[in-house]
Amino acid sequence: MMFEAAIFDWDGTLADTRHAIVTSFQKALSENNIEIPNDYIEQRIGIGAADTFREILHSKKRIVDEALITRLVERKNEVQIELADNIQLFDGAQPLLEALRGKIKVALATMSNNSVISHLLKINHLEKYFQVVLTANNVNCSKPNPEIFLKTATKLNTPPALCTVFEDSRFGVKAAKTGGMHCIAVITGTNTKKELELEKPDLLVKNLKDPQILNYILRQ
Repeated sequence: MMFEAAIFDWDGTLADTRHAIVTSFQKALSENNIEIPNDYIEQRIGIGAADTFREILHSKKRIVDEALITRLVERKNEVQIELADNIQLFDGAQPLLEALRGKIKVALATMSNNSVISHLLKINHLEKYFQVVLTANNVNCSKPNPEIFLKTATKLNTPPALCTVFEDSRFGVKAAKTGGMHCIAVITGTNTKKELELEKPDLLVKNLKDPQILNYILRQ
C-alpha cells in the first residue's frame, strides 16, 4: 500500500522553533506580570498557544479571561513573527518535501496561528509544497484531539487510513493515531524517544534525513 497523503506538523518537526516560541510566550507573559519556567512552555509546544495560556493562568490561579487569552496570543504571535529570521528548517526538511512533491498529496497541520505560519512559509519559500495548510485558527480543539488532522484529510479528499502524519510531540502522535492515521515520529522536538514510543508511532526516526521515511511512505 502506498499512502495518498503526508501531513506535516510544523513546530519541532519541519522547523526548529523552540527558542522563538518560548521567547514569544515569555515576552507576552512578562508584559502581564506572569512568570513561568521555560520548560513548562516547552512541554506544551504543539497544543496551541490559547490552550497553553489557559493552562498557565489556571496554574497561577489567575482568572482565565478569554479577552486576556486573545491579547496574549496576539502578542505572542507578533513577537514570533519578529523572530522569524532566527527560525531554521531542520536538515532534510526541504529535500523531503521536494522528494514527495508530485508523488503524493502534502499538507501542513499545525497548532501555530495562521499569521505566524503564513509569514514563515513565505520567507522560507515553502508554500509550493503544500496543497492544504490548516492552523489553530481552523479548529476548535487542540491536539491531542485529532480534529486538525481529520479536517486536513477531508480537505485533501483522502481517507485517514491513507494518510501518514509527521510529528515530534506526544500530543501530535496521539492525535494522529486517534484519528486512524499512520504516524512517523521524529526526535527533533521537546519529547524524548521514550516519551514518543509510549504513543506507538508507526515509525520513529532521529531526523527527517532518515532514508526509512521515503521507503515507508512510497512503498508499493
